[in-house]
Amino acid sequence: MKVFKNTQSIDKIQQLADYIDKSHSMVAVTGAGISLAGGGITYRQLLRTIRPGDFGSDSFLRSYVKIMHSYKPTFSHYALRDLESDGKLIGIITTNEDCMHTIAGSQNVAEIQGGFQINRCSKCGRHYDGYEIWERDELPKCESCGGKILPWELYSHISLWDEGVRKAQKWIAKADLILVIGTNGYYSSAYWSYRNINAVIVQINPGHTSFDCSADLNIHEECDNVFKKLKERQSKNG
Repeated sequence: MKVFKNTQSIDKIQQLADYIDKSHSMVAVTGAGISLAGGGITYRQLLRTIRPGDFGSDSFLRSYVKIMHSYKPTFSHYALRDLESDGKLIGIITTNEDCMHTIAGSQNVAEIQGGFQINRCSKCGRHYDGYEIWERDELPKCESCGGKILPWELYSHISLWDEGVRKAQKWIAKADLILVIGTNGYYSSAYWSYRNINAVIVQINPGHTSFDCSADLNIHEECDNVFKKLKERQSKNG
C-alpha cells in the first residue's frame, strides 16, 4: 500500500508538493531531458554530428568534451541539489555523462553509464577520476604510459558502470518517492526491479514514455517549468 498516495482531485504541482513534503527517502531518475534547458543535447544528437568511424577518435572526443563544456546546470539540477541538502533526496540515478548534477553540487549521484568523472587510460588502465581533467586545453594523456585517457563509456565500449548500478539498486530499494525526470528509462532494467513496490512514482517529462502507465502522477511539462512552479508554490505556502 502506498501510504501517502493522495487521491484528492487537486492540481498536479500541489500534488507533487504534497508528495515531496510527506517523503522521507526520495530518489530522482534523470536523463538527457534535465540538461536540455541548459543547452545540452542527447547522445543520439551527438552521434549525428560525427562521421561514421570516428567513434572513440580524438576528433570525436574533442567534440564530446566541447559540447559538455558548452552548457551549465539547469534550474532542475539545482532544485535536486536543494532537495538533497534539505535531507529529502537520498540519491540521483542518471544515464547522463555530463557531470551536471555534480557540478550543481549534488553529492549522491549514481552515473550508471560512468561519464566524464570515471576515466581510464586506454593503454594501461590507470584510473583518472574527476571531470576536472577535461577542463584542460589539450586532451589528457596518462602520466604513467602516455596513453589516451577516455571517459568510461568510450573506455568500456558503452557498458554500464557496476558501482553506479549498485548505488542505484540500493537507493531505489529504499525510496518512498521516485521522481522520473526527462528520461525514457534507458538501462532502467539494471535497477528498476529493485524499487520499493510501495514507492509513489512521479514522471516529469514533456513527452509520453513507458513510465506513463506505472506513474502515480504524470506531469507532461519541461522539468525546469515544473520545478519553478513548485518553488513558487512552496514559497507561497511558507
